[in-house]
Amino acid sequence: MPPRKTTSPRSRRLRRALACAVTISGIMLTTAGTGHADPYAAPVPVPSMAPSTLDARYTAERRSIEQALKTAQAIGDDDRQRALGAFLKPGRRFLYFDPRGRGQAVEVIGDLTRARRVAVLVPGADTTLTAFDDRSSKPWSTPGGGARAVYAQAGSLTPRPGLAVVAWLGYASPKTFSSDVLTDERAAQGAVRLRQFLAGLHQANPGAQVGLLCHSYGSVVCGRAALARTSNDGGAWQKVTDIALFGSPGTTAWSASKLGGTARVWAGRGASDWMEDVPHVRIFGLGLGPDPVSRDFGARVFDAGTGGHSDYLLPGSPSLGNLTRIALGDPDEVTPG
Repeated sequence: MPPRKTTSPRSRRLRRALACAVTISGIMLTTAGTGHADPYAAPVPVPSMAPSTLDARYTAERRSIEQALKTAQAIGDDDRQRALGAFLKPGRRFLYFDPRGRGQAVEVIGDLTRARRVAVLVPGADTTLTAFDDRSSKPWSTPGGGARAVYAQAGSLTPRPGLAVVAWLGYASPKTFSSDVLTDERAAQGAVRLRQFLAGLHQANPGAQVGLLCHSYGSVVCGRAALARTSNDGGAWQKVTDIALFGSPGTTAWSASKLGGTARVWAGRGASDWMEDVPHVRIFGLGLGPDPVSRDFGARVFDAGTGGHSDYLLPGSPSLGNLTRIALGDPDEVTPG
């Protein structure tokens, strides 16, 4: 394993200043609405997830995307036009789509009903419909691009990986420069939606094992979902074998043992990720708790390379290789950090 990259004192001061700026701005700024009616239509009713209904659901959501594209064209929303036009490319399949506000979408890469393993990629702050897979300079840093990177990496590791990957923007992702990122309120709402999705996934493919790949604030969503697990969830949570936290500000849990149950809990952070300098505290509901890569937290720390906060799914990186092995359920092949 190559030596871990070290940073100069000046670099660390700059990173710490950035982290503090994010924290202070989150306290000072609010996200006031415009008061204008949303021009985009609410989600249409779709069939429940089951092997026999997935195609109908994909078709219904595609029609919703087509309608949203017409709305974007009518109101001159150029960013949405570009994003939704990409959503409609042949072969793309969405299980959920909501164009209102900053938007939500859930995309499937691979055969969901036949997969032995399903990786659910849960993104962090500042994830919107227009940023779902439209950052051309770093496509791997988006939910859609990142999910495709994991799927492609799995195919390079084994000829028949039996993996499907879900890009899950199924919650209202907060803005980085907002008070929402300092609390778990958005995460608590997202956790309910994530657990509902896992229940539907279990109905669609009862035999599939699940790995959660949780980036940045998405790790707070995964943490809250894990803390809320019960024995009455219909077996869906028992299928979660791995929870990977990367670039994480915390999960609100005090230790990995609180999250895992029977699942393996992993944590990784790139050597250049400014998240290292975010205060890992939780006081009166403010803050997100201990650092998941710390020894006391007790997660299995994996090698995340030298990249920054948006580089974990960069093709060819140690972090992508390890996250893909976690997604495949191959713990012995993961390189420790």
